[in-house]
Amino acid sequence: MSTTDPDHLLGPADIRELAAKLGVRPTKQRGQNFVIDANTVRRIVRTAEVRPDDVVVEVGPGLGSLTLALLEAADRVTAVEIDDVLAAALPSTIAARIPAKKDRFALVHTDAMHVQELPGPAPTALVANLPYNVAVPVLLHMLDRFPTIERTLVMVQAEVADRLAAGPGNKVYGVPSVKANWYAEVKRAGSIGRNVFWPAPNVDSGLVSLVRRTEPLATSASKDEVFRVVDAAFAQRRKTLRAALAGWAGSPALAEEALVKAGISPQARGEALTVEEFARIAENRPGASH
Repeated sequence: MSTTDPDHLLGPADIRELAAKLGVRPTKQRGQNFVIDANTVRRIVRTAEVRPDDVVVEVGPGLGSLTLALLEAADRVTAVEIDDVLAAALPSTIAARIPAKKDRFALVHTDAMHVQELPGPAPTALVANLPYNVAVPVLLHMLDRFPTIERTLVMVQAEVADRLAAGPGNKVYGVPSVKANWYAEVKRAGSIGRNVFWPAPNVDSGLVSLVRRTEPLATSASKDEVFRVVDAAFAQRRKTLRAALAGWAGSPALAEEALVKAGISPQARGEALTVEEFARIAENRPGASH
């Protein structure tokens, strides 16, 4: 089974002791809430279906609660951490707690939004407790930059989880839902209470599973072209697509023309459309050479 025992994972006392030693106080600015419950990190790893041959990338490892649980299950783990103090401390926490796996761990000390490459073998999975304030852009950047990531499980604010996993017609369906769907099949994978964090946030958290599409979306439009349509459609979500896409197309009449060609009612609203339908609109942009 596991190469380690529960003592290798961090409990509430370990987390506080480590934080005190480092002089770390979780900051709101970086959306830091450390997981202090070993059962929760094990559950995340289980839900992520991490396999012994997986190369996992983790964003925002903090003090290392989830990192240790991931190292138990995966072949190797690469953690991306922006915080200077946390990044400096993590390798020694790994070496002290799970020495047999210390050579299977790599740290990238940078902002996840700017990561262009990762050391070692290409990642196969992304598992992370994402800071609330940057969760969606970080997730989309990682999926875009690293096409080898097949499976993703992220813990985010419950509201963000709902938004990412929403389907057309749902009142919280919007830009994050459509863009995540461009890359993957997205679904809610559970809820996480507040008491497993330190400090306890004033919102609940949710798990979101994203399984990458085996075949990219069949469209002659580029991702950027499709995303421009999505952004325009939801920038004024109460408006009909004929009105909302007027700026994108050049005029309401040209927007209507593109919509009709794509087989979509000009009176529809963005929240009713699938990512495939947004792609069809992008293909029919006036003057597009598809």
